Amino acid sequence: MNLHKNITGFVLLLALFFLNACKVGKNYARPTLELPDQYRNAPTSVDSSMGNIPWNEFFTDPTLQQLIDSAVTKNFDIQFAMKNIAAAQQVMKQARLGYWPDINGQITIGTNRPSNNSLNGLNAGQFLGTRHIEDYTASIGIAWEADIWGKVSRQKEAALSNYLQSTEVRKAIQTRLVADVAQGFYNLLALDAQLEIAKRNYILDDSTVRIIRLQYDAGQATALAIEQADAQKMAAGLLIPALEQDIAIQENALRVLSGELPSAVIRNITISEFHVNDIFSTGVPAEMVSLRPDVRASEMSLKAANARVGIAQANMYPTLSITASGGVNSFKITNWFNIPASLFGIAAGSLTQPIFQRRQLKTQYELAKIERDKSVILFRQSVLNAVGEVSDALIRVEKLREQREIATARADTLQNATPNASLLFKNGMANYLEVITAQATALQSQLQVADLKRQHLNSLVDLYRALGGGWR
Repeated sequence: MNLHKNITGFVLLLALFFLNACKVGKNYARPTLELPDQYRNAPTSVDSSMGNIPWNEFFTDPTLQQLIDSAVTKNFDIQFAMKNIAAAQQVMKQARLGYWPDINGQITIGTNRPSNNSLNGLNAGQFLGTRHIEDYTASIGIAWEADIWGKVSRQKEAALSNYLQSTEVRKAIQTRLVADVAQGFYNLLALDAQLEIAKRNYILDDSTVRIIRLQYDAGQATALAIEQADAQKMAAGLLIPALEQDIAIQENALRVLSGELPSAVIRNITISEFHVNDIFSTGVPAEMVSLRPDVRASEMSLKAANARVGIAQANMYPTLSITASGGVNSFKITNWFNIPASLFGIAAGSLTQPIFQRRQLKTQYELAKIERDKSVILFRQSVLNAVGEVSDALIRVEKLREQREIATARADTLQNATPNASLLFKNGMANYLEVITAQATALQSQLQVADLKRQHLNSLVDLYRALGGGWR
């Protein structure tokens, strides 16, 4: 008995080894990627990438965190992606049972009245005593296909890759959503700052108009001076409703991104209070392949395509199928469950080799290889685009910082020039055009500083997303 068990176990191990050795198709190996040692314009530090930082640690303002948290939970794009994940999970669960046989239960009740002149009718009358034949069957059937060529394992591999791809797509949507909300919030703060600047300049222009009117009454200024000053005041006033409009629209956009109805956004911080940290680490480009969800999704698509090549190749080889069924059968209902007399059993095995199917299997195999080659191209393209996005973001961060510093110094200079021009005008040492020009130039410079601060903050968000976006 022990010898028989040992032989049986040896045969099973040998069969498993044989089945694994016969697995067709290539196992996935990541294609070679031409990655630089360092990003262009990257700082010399190559510490862990800022893309590893979770979004709730990268964005520290409570209002912004609340908006992002609401967006990650309620946004409809995220919800749609979650349904895609659920669908892929169901397919993966089905693929996990690929090695199990199909089992079907069946109950059949039939009746037959053959012709008196037929062979069946004569035999029934002779042996059964009646030409009314009944048949009652209850059976269970089992069908199982041996995974000789690894088709089932490739199907499991493809299903798992598709599931992982759907999860990476959700992460990619989340990183884009987080970036959009943060940039929308920074845009809102920049609009707040510009509105405040416009209101201050409107008050300043109004005081200039009153001074010129007084000089006009005293015969020291002309009507043209009043008209020019009024036009300058109205130019500043025109900005106020335009900026208020942009603020309301930006608030609505933020609420919609957060999965909420349009409404005002309460904020307790100004854009000038945001500290921009120019010291950051980008890591190395090779690290980005595992951090960028869209790149990982592209690689999961490639893995699934590679598995489908193995499936298409396995379809071209012989298929070993084993079927069995058993149950009870009787031509009289009273004897239907007369055990063991009514028991029956059938078992069969078949080996099927496709010979000629109008080249369908060969075409499917070649198409699967082409799709895999296309997936390789898309994967490499996604990596290249990701490296390019990081490099672009690094350049924008650096150059916008330089522009902001220059614009701030210019705005400070012009801000000092405005009261000087007004003082000279009051003492008759400057004309009204010089005052108006100084005020208009100062207004534009202050608006530009606020906008450059917004662009600088947004460029840091772009860099954060390009490096991975902290989806963890």
